[in-house]
Amino acid sequence: MRYCKRCLYPENHPLNIVFDSEGVCSGCRVHEEKDELDWKIREIELEKILKGYQNSSGNNYDCIIPVSGARDSYFIVHTIKNVYGLNPLLVTYNKHYNTELGIRNLAYLRTIFNCDMLTMTVNPDTVKKITRATLRKMGSMYWHCIAGQTVFPVQIAVKFKIPLIIWGCHQGIDQVGMFSHLDEVEMTRKYRKEHDLMGYEAEDLVDIFDHVRERDLVQYFYPDDKEIERVGIRGIYLNNYIRWDTKAQHEQMINKYGYESGHQNRTFDYYNDIDCFHYSDLHDQIKYLKHGYGKATDHATREIRFGRMSREQGIDIASSYVNKKLVHSDLFLDWMKMDADGLDLVIDQHRSPKIWERNLETWDWKLMDSVKNHLNDSGVDNVRLPVTSDYEFLITPSRNPENRDNRYVLIGKGYVDHML
Repeated sequence: MRYCKRCLYPENHPLNIVFDSEGVCSGCRVHEEKDELDWKIREIELEKILKGYQNSSGNNYDCIIPVSGARDSYFIVHTIKNVYGLNPLLVTYNKHYNTELGIRNLAYLRTIFNCDMLTMTVNPDTVKKITRATLRKMGSMYWHCIAGQTVFPVQIAVKFKIPLIIWGCHQGIDQVGMFSHLDEVEMTRKYRKEHDLMGYEAEDLVDIFDHVRERDLVQYFYPDDKEIERVGIRGIYLNNYIRWDTKAQHEQMINKYGYESGHQNRTFDYYNDIDCFHYSDLHDQIKYLKHGYGKATDHATREIRFGRMSREQGIDIASSYVNKKLVHSDLFLDWMKMDADGLDLVIDQHRSPKIWERNLETWDWKLMDSVKNHLNDSGVDNVRLPVTSDYEFLITPSRNPENRDNRYVLIGKGYVDHML
């Protein structure tokens, strides 16, 4: 297996990755644009786009912002509403795996920024049925979350005739350098299906074997192209216009608005995805079992590129998380009425043969290669970046220290009296 000589990414990255003559991956090369582009000019371009969508009559929202109780939601809403002065409609898809902390963050977000918010909560029995199908077909417990998060905003844009959707960071740019920031790529049905949804549209999940019917998937159907064209819907990514640094952005939001962070089981990033019990727990283990690396590798790669961590530190840290014992898997198994052996059997069908092999006598799985074996690859020193700061992530005081946060929260209070 080939690994980048600057970061930790392998050649089997699911978004696809290429290496140059120095052994540096496309993600690292495109990341260099963050220190080369004139971001003042990029922000002027953003301002021009936003001004073109402001509703002068005041009879509709200016744009839609998809949000959650984590990621960069606070930063995006702050930027669009408080910096550029637009009136956004917030939309959120209920992923069902919600932590109490995430529900609080979402309530404070809605309250602090005084925004209207629409939430889509699909019937839990339907979500479970779909999740059984996606586990079998593609080894994913998270497909419904990604599908819902990426389609509900588009459905609302069509319904309310709000043509502009503002997304945060394009994963393909930030992780693997699929495009340059200057390409100004926008959200498309094609990218969503091929990469976000692992090649499956909702219609593809209709299956007698899984007892999934078309009516179970209505809330995940992408609007027709004619509907999108009639409203003129476009989805822009802020990371094409703002130098994207999720760690710095979260810390700005912690200081300014009291964004609440929290420990995660299988990564050192305490800011992203804290609204979900499983993203950095069971979902991450499934990622590791399929591809041979987990979220800690994604996060360490990001910190290496920003000069906050050395490659050697990254390898050591990422390797320390891959075998972390799960702490929330029983929640999912109880919810799905599955047993651990049954889940393991399903996921084993999706292990990549490029990275895993099985002993046919003992039936044990062996990881054939990992980035640990590439610590001292030739050429690493030629392309390494200097470490100029640290990668420490802050744990904020809890707004509800009595809470033990050990159960799913399907839905919570939509607002808080933040003056108390």
